[in-house]
Amino acid sequence: MSEELLINISPMESRVAVLDNGILGEIYIERHHKLGLVGNIYLGTVVRVLPGMQAAFVDIGQSRTAFLHVNDMQREPRPVAESKNKAAQTTKKETDTDINKDGGVLDDSADSLAVMPPVVSAQSTDVVPVTKTLIQHRLHESQRILVQVTKDQLGSKGARLTTNISLPSRYLVYLPSSEYIGISQRIDGEEERTRLKTELSSLMQTVNLKGGLIARTAAERVPVDKLEEDIYYLLQLWRTICARRQEINHHQSSELIYQELSLPLRSIRDLVHADTEKVIIDNTQVYEQVRYFAKEFVPFVYDRIVHYTAEQSLFDVHRVEDDLRDALKRRVDLKSGGYLIIDQTEAMTTIDVNTGSFVGGRSLEDTVYKTNLEATHAIARQLRLRNLGGIIILDFIDMLEQQHKDDVLESLQAQLAQDYAKTKITQVSELGLVEMTRKRTRESLGQQLCEPCSTCQGRGFVKTAETVCFEIFREIMRCARTYNSPKKFTVVAHAAVIDLLLTSESDTVADLEYLLGRVITFDVENLYTQEQYDIVLD
Repeated sequence: MSEELLINISPMESRVAVLDNGILGEIYIERHHKLGLVGNIYLGTVVRVLPGMQAAFVDIGQSRTAFLHVNDMQREPRPVAESKNKAAQTTKKETDTDINKDGGVLDDSADSLAVMPPVVSAQSTDVVPVTKTLIQHRLHESQRILVQVTKDQLGSKGARLTTNISLPSRYLVYLPSSEYIGISQRIDGEEERTRLKTELSSLMQTVNLKGGLIARTAAERVPVDKLEEDIYYLLQLWRTICARRQEINHHQSSELIYQELSLPLRSIRDLVHADTEKVIIDNTQVYEQVRYFAKEFVPFVYDRIVHYTAEQSLFDVHRVEDDLRDALKRRVDLKSGGYLIIDQTEAMTTIDVNTGSFVGGRSLEDTVYKTNLEATHAIARQLRLRNLGGIIILDFIDMLEQQHKDDVLESLQAQLAQDYAKTKITQVSELGLVEMTRKRTRESLGQQLCEPCSTCQGRGFVKTAETVCFEIFREIMRCARTYNSPKKFTVVAHAAVIDLLLTSESDTVADLEYLLGRVITFDVENLYTQEQYDIVLD
């Protein structure tokens, strides 16, 4: 599978598109006035501790306070001997750690790079070891604490935090407050996993690096000297963060300690791999920055970076703009004639599979089976492209044969295996439903590019003109009973409603005038929505 990376830069935003065999697979958008927070490290101030939720709200300088749950804090320290025994017992489990491309989270002292994270009080910068498990015993209001963002603000919810700092590089993720070496699940070969674990363990001892490391997927078959360079880079980065923390003015409630790389550089670090044929950039300054960064950290892709200088937009040439517009639609058409309906709600996302115009050729069961198989490919692509996360319900067309259900599920799992985000799916139910979850760290494409409709307030529908007409009739009768003096009623409404009142509902209007003994007139207001109307008493 060939892959290309397109980087489009404008004064307003940066966009990165990932093309799989010429088809848009993923899109990343970063507005310059609203940069993402995931990966940033802050020295924040606890503003509220909620024992009932075992959580705290932390001020990190954003419009909303961020959320820190007790499960996202380091565990209480164990004696050294116990820690070693525990680490030995859990080596196999930790080695299977999956890596999220957006990075993780952590914290500690510059000199020792010790296992425990520091908690900084408002009056002092002394390191305070965590010795309790309940959050009310670990945090208090006005306390200063080093945290990292794991999820951006989503809707009305503030950012999600952790004190388990993690620092990603090209091949590794450094975990200052952990005690293990993990290997990405995407690295399959047992021999390669063992090699990485052995070499990383040796390198950590050589450079006296305390903490934990995770080998990312890109580390597969990477020579030891490259791994060593990454370790030295991460060690220096962590020391810089610790030094920066010590320099902070304690009168400030929050301070940014470390900011994640910009989107173009982050995409080079996290998205390019051996199958990446080209990285095409349409901005001269960013092109030079990316080349310099690639030469230092991802040298194999250096010669594949291309500067796009043609007049036509880079995204237009590769039909990315068209695919982006399609990705905001509810309906996704399949090549066979079937289609998907995708609805995103506050609680979950539902995807409905339909045969549409596809009639097949052998039997109904065969038609349904082929439609569902084709839908698994489209579903996996849409989940990545739209960045849909949380709970997702897939409503496949009902199949009778168990083998067909198993094949559809197997196909879905195979397609989701290419997804960077962690997913978990269930078996096909008797109703043909599949429940799954997909890890969410940032807003979906629709949430990022759209807002609720001002006409329907996000419902997706409005009252019919006929319904509004009947509401107007009831309101006129209510006003006539309440106010005896008006001699005339003037209805001000949308053009579609007025047209209906003067045509199909004209007899009802005449009957109402006769019943009330008052004249009813009409005015069109083009600025009103179909549901808006006013009744003026004259």
